[in-house]
Amino acid sequence: MTTYSVEARPAGAWTRVGRAALHEFREVLPPTIFFFVGFNLILFTKRLILADYLIQFTGFAIATVSALIVGKVVLVADKMPLLRRFDYAPLAQPILFKTVVYSVFVSVARLLEAFVRYAFEGGPVGHGAFLESRLGTFSWDRFISTQLWLFVLFLVYVSANELNHLFGDGELFKILFMRRSSELKATRRARIRLLVRLSRLTDSNTIETLADAQAPAHAELVTILRDLAASGNTKSVVRLAGAR
Repeated sequence: MTTYSVEARPAGAWTRVGRAALHEFREVLPPTIFFFVGFNLILFTKRLILADYLIQFTGFAIATVSALIVGKVVLVADKMPLLRRFDYAPLAQPILFKTVVYSVFVSVARLLEAFVRYAFEGGPVGHGAFLESRLGTFSWDRFISTQLWLFVLFLVYVSANELNHLFGDGELFKILFMRRSSELKATRRARIRLLVRLSRLTDSNTIETLADAQAPAHAELVTILRDLAASGNTKSVVRLAGAR
């Protein structure tokens, strides 16, 4: 009988570009949406306060552009080895470190964006003209309030992002919006018990014993691993927790 093999053709250049663009879009979308909502909430609060003084204030376009800048900055910063410095430290350290780094990078990006807008509007470039124009309109109160809000928003975003990576991508969303609290508690108890059993089993037996298919320890190891795999199904875990 004649068999034919079909070799997979390598993806074309446009296909690779499209996949890369789609990946970048998925990466930049979460921070952009988060900061778009956050910035508009801040502007909405400011508009409500100024309404008492009969002052009209609009800034939807500014909030949108700022959210796009933040999303791009996060995408670029995530590719830098600098952010991996505290990956194995207690969770508070990478959260605070990344929050500070993101805030600084966004401040630099906002300054560059202001320079591009200044040059596009025909402002003289060179001899410190841009810095003089910025210093002429600089306000410490506005600068500090902007940086504080950036820090707080980044603190919330980075905390959620780190917890999501800790639990596994998508797990935090399921915990918050899809799983019932009673089932979640049963899942956690069952996982802890199984992990304790697994730890005791590996402490009391050698690798050779665990690898021996005829040994009772091997059979118990297989049972524990099957139960851990079944713990991905919430209903199975509830039955497992009740049986134990």
